[in-house]
Amino acid sequence: MQEQVIIVGAGPVGLSCAALLARAGIPVLVLEATLERGRDLRASTWHPPTLDMLDELGLAAPLVAAGLITPTWQVRMHPSGERAVFDLAAIASETGHPYRLQCEQQVFCELLETRLAETPGVTLWRGAEVTGLEQSADRVSVAFRRADGSTGTVAAAWVIGADGARSRVRDAVGLQLEGSTYPETTILATTTFPFEDHLEGLSNVNYCWSAEGTFSLLRLPRLWRVSLYADEGETVEQALAPASIQAKLQRIVPIRQGHEILEARPYRIHQRIVDDYRRGRVLLAGDAAHLNSPSGGMGMNGGLHDAFNLCARLSRVWQGEDAALLDQYGRQRRPIAQEQIIAQAHQNRTRMQERDPARRLATLRDLQATAADPVRARDYLLRTSMITGLREAASIT
Repeated sequence: MQEQVIIVGAGPVGLSCAALLARAGIPVLVLEATLERGRDLRASTWHPPTLDMLDELGLAAPLVAAGLITPTWQVRMHPSGERAVFDLAAIASETGHPYRLQCEQQVFCELLETRLAETPGVTLWRGAEVTGLEQSADRVSVAFRRADGSTGTVAAAWVIGADGARSRVRDAVGLQLEGSTYPETTILATTTFPFEDHLEGLSNVNYCWSAEGTFSLLRLPRLWRVSLYADEGETVEQALAPASIQAKLQRIVPIRQGHEILEARPYRIHQRIVDDYRRGRVLLAGDAAHLNSPSGGMGMNGGLHDAFNLCARLSRVWQGEDAALLDQYGRQRRPIAQEQIIAQAHQNRTRMQERDPARRLATLRDLQATAADPVRARDYLLRTSMITGLREAASIT
């Protein structure tokens, strides 16, 4: 059994690792603590290079078919509607998918699980919570507890920790997510209200300033996701009350009958990263290794970029190359996570948290000038679409 790779976590990153390793003929066991696939509100934005990568697995086309193609995104003043619009056609020569795709993370996981269920050499155990990990020079033993309380241990040549922000794998090897947590709590609400019919020139992805603060509107095939914040002097508990969420939606578009709120949940935002993506025969990817603000939609995409980079190297090591090749994974991905993904997400968040009207206007004018200049727009879109970061990572030896 140790002639396999154990992947802990059956989210987008873990399942992508399973598909990539299985394609290379490597036996894979995926351990997932939950019994059911998550259906809560998670990532929904797919960037162009991520879709290019998924083409390698034959997954881009079905994902695009299930989602909403989004050729433009914007930063917008509300209620005036004045905006800076960025058109990804400017980077059409650099990618096979010159757009963002809006599609729920769970759709991707469903596609992958269906594919993996028919793939030889891949086993998925749900309800298997990792409780410990020990490694030697040539193998890793992973202890787990099933949902019925029974326990067991399984061995592998390598372990990939793709088990998210509260990673048991990361804790087991003594790595820490260093960084900070932002003071505000974001409230994510969904509604079927057709904002596109009421706000002129709206894109499918919109980051908005208003007199009360900031909000974002992200469109999906069947609903809109709205990111909201507590008003000044309002507690998170008060802001989560249906009446408070309703009042915030009414400030965006007032309607007599009120907005239908399908779901709402709070979440805290972090910027954190581990010192090293590898500890012996254990490797980390995705949220287990780094966390960033969701502003700009780079978290899940960055995790998938980890998966492709890591599995390309692990496949070569499996075939007999020196295991030191795996250190290149961390050398390439960690600085990009820190200097590109976390930093860009922080910049996006800081921009939208600005309250001074004059500074907002100056920022908007600069963004409009960038969008109107073909050279500046191309450079800006290559960076915000994560293409620049991938190219810089590839240059690191």
